[in-house]
Amino acid sequence: MAIIKPNNNTISAITALPASITTGKVLQVVQGTHASEDNFGNTSFQASETDVDITPSATSSKVLVTVSFTLYMATMNDEYVVTLYRDSTNLATNAASGFGTIKLDSAAKYGSNVSFQFLDSPNSTSQLHYEMYIKRDSGSGNAILNFNTNATSTITAIEIGA
Repeated sequence: MAIIKPNNNTISAITALPASITTGKVLQVVQGTHASEDNFGNTSFQASETDVDITPSATSSKVLVTVSFTLYMATMNDEYVVTLYRDSTNLATNAASGFGTIKLDSAAKYGSNVSFQFLDSPNSTSQLHYEMYIKRDSGSGNAILNFNTNATSTITAIEIGA
């Protein structure tokens, strides 16, 4: 088998990729946490206080947002939808369906650990506010975020340079 030598260099001599290969760079990482117990039962989206602010350094930057949380439900057939807002804009492709549904379809109480992520292209150098929102889609009970304050919801915004 032949050994390939990029630009006639040994592998150990290569310290960087050629300029023609574009790679993203992590420019900043900002995290927000929320440890208070909150109840959700409205059929329209409610702010969760799981939020973070980030100011991109270039309009070409992307922002990767990751959200992790625990949602506790006690009422059978309750269904909750979570979504992500940037400022006042719901970022889900289908705003009503959000980024996913959590459903309790048994009589047992249920605590669900959930995470989701979204790669945003905000085209902005202004401060951006990202926040998770929750609504009840069906059923009649309440869901509890950070039940008994034994959990902390987190949201992380990572600016990726072009």
